[in-house]
Amino acid sequence: MASSVNKIIIIVGFISLFHSAFSAAQHRSYLRITSQEFTALPLDIIIQAVVSLFAVIWGVLNISGKLREIPAANELNNIKWETQRNLSSFYIFNHRGRALAFDFVPTTSKEDLEKLE
Repeated sequence: MASSVNKIIIIVGFISLFHSAFSAAQHRSYLRITSQEFTALPLDIIIQAVVSLFAVIWGVLNISGKLREIPAANELNNIKWETQRNLSSFYIFNHRGRALAFDFVPTTSKEDLEKLE
């Protein structure tokens, strides 16, 4: 029973929110037709939009049920430190670090570079 009431509150809230958006657009077009300057929306449109937004939020929170904690720490406790960051797709063997090796000989030809790969 409670979830059907919350669904009705959500539907009425969305309809009211749509109506307040339509009223704001209609107010802007009225100001353009009468050549008046736009300063702000009328207070009733702002109140309707805010109340309907809170009604939708309240209804959605009540339909979703109790919020539970995500147990991410339990999954991380089962992973060993050695395999936690083992991402083999990011391994790079042909990089600038080889220039730091004591037996590094720079290659200039394309064939030598292809042999290394």
